[in-house]
Amino acid sequence: MEHSKGKSQNMPNAHLHELFVDELRDILGAEKQLLKGLKKLSANANSPGLKSLFEQHYTQTEGQIERLKQTFESIGIGSRGKKCKAMEGLLDEAEEIIDSFEKSAMLDAALISAAQKIEHYEIASYGCLVTWAKLMEHTQAEQLLGATLAEEKETDVKLTEIAMTEANVMA
Repeated sequence: MEHSKGKSQNMPNAHLHELFVDELRDILGAEKQLLKGLKKLSANANSPGLKSLFEQHYTQTEGQIERLKQTFESIGIGSRGKKCKAMEGLLDEAEEIIDSFEKSAMLDAALISAAQKIEHYEIASYGCLVTWAKLMEHTQAEQLLGATLAEEKETDVKLTEIAMTEANVMA
């Protein structure tokens, strides 16, 4: 696995370095996969608020990908993603939901459920990355990843608000 051995030997908790890099590659791949998924979610949403949130999250995800590239740079490693099997599964499930509920008043509620599963996966991933960055004293990486973690949590809250005020009420 490509990493900077000399640098990693001297950092606190260096044993986490390889895991940290692997998870960074996984979440970079996940975010790139999500861009395609968000287009489908947005295209199938009925509620203008939900459609808008998916569009905003698309733009936000593009920024998160840039932030991940900066994170790789901050630890002296080239940014390279890998296929994220978890995101692939979550997006496959979202597609099944669209197929199952596309003609139903419940579609937006189902889309929110799929989107929140994705957000919770991202929150878990970024939460671990922030913790590991902190333990290894990767201060810049910790700040960059922490900003993305906050955005993911905020998106989850917005999805819940739309579910409670529109989608679940109408379903």
